[in-house]
Amino acid sequence: MTARGSSDEFRELTEPHRRELQLHCYRMLGSMQDAEDLVQETLLAAWRGLDAFEGRASVRSWLYQIATNRCLNALRARSRRPKEVPTMSDALEPTRLIEPIWIEPYPDTLLEGLADAAPGPGARYETKESVELAFIVALQALPARQRAVLVLRDVLGFRTAEAAEMLDTGELSVKGALQRARAALRARLPDREHERAPRPDSVRERQLVGRFADAVENGNVDELVALLTDDARLTMPPLPLEYQGRHPIGAFLRHREEVRARPLRVVPTRANTQPALGCYLPDTQTGIAHAHAIFVLTLEGDRVSAITWFGDVGVFPHFRLPRTLPPRPG
Repeated sequence: MTARGSSDEFRELTEPHRRELQLHCYRMLGSMQDAEDLVQETLLAAWRGLDAFEGRASVRSWLYQIATNRCLNALRARSRRPKEVPTMSDALEPTRLIEPIWIEPYPDTLLEGLADAAPGPGARYETKESVELAFIVALQALPARQRAVLVLRDVLGFRTAEAAEMLDTGELSVKGALQRARAALRARLPDREHERAPRPDSVRERQLVGRFADAVENGNVDELVALLTDDARLTMPPLPLEYQGRHPIGAFLRHREEVRARPLRVVPTRANTQPALGCYLPDTQTGIAHAHAIFVLTLEGDRVSAITWFGDVGVFPHFRLPRTLPPRPG
């Protein structure tokens, strides 16, 4: 392709790849909003550079090259502007302090239509596995270059030579970065020996999530604790707090119930291929419930092994969740 086509032709060329590029940028950056911005930058750069695209690589590989390098630029800029670590003034003493991770949940609705973007034969991770929250969190702990190499090779299945060309480096450099990234990821990801989670949208999953949702709406912390595994964890990115085990999590949840002085209302949703709850805090005067948080649940067998509590209500529109709920009838 040597001449810039019309905007309609360009859209026809790139639109089939928009969703997978957004997911790629999310894996790299951990942020829905940042991913959307980087996809727009990628498409703008592709439009401007269309004359130089000579078809030596596929359109998909070309777009991934642009997107990956734009993400690396964004990560370098982000590292030069350190964010202030947030605090929770009335938080109970955590089990331990952790590194703050700036991450947002990813709506499952945006995964629809990605069947044609299956990983290549060299990929080590299935699409579902590479979207799960634990995987995305582990990715964010990797240095930017290692993160890019691992995503290109083990998630997307590009060959070493392709990844090297995309990153404008040598194959030995890619192999070395990949080896280090794999070792770091293995150390951070949960033990795969744990009992498998119920199948998505199965009866077992719906029953477990339904019991959890009922307990949240009833303010029944004892029931919530009973649904947890012994080593369950509760985190609230980007707060550097972690509560592990039934007793510490129960104490934290009881404290939050006392602070709120009223139970939450919930709307089921899905994030990162996992069940999630959009949570709303009712107003004591009007009864109108306002967006409060999203809980993403990690399941293990018939128990909840992790609760990831996202307090940024700005992500609600991405999940097609309303900002408010009307008062309950009666």
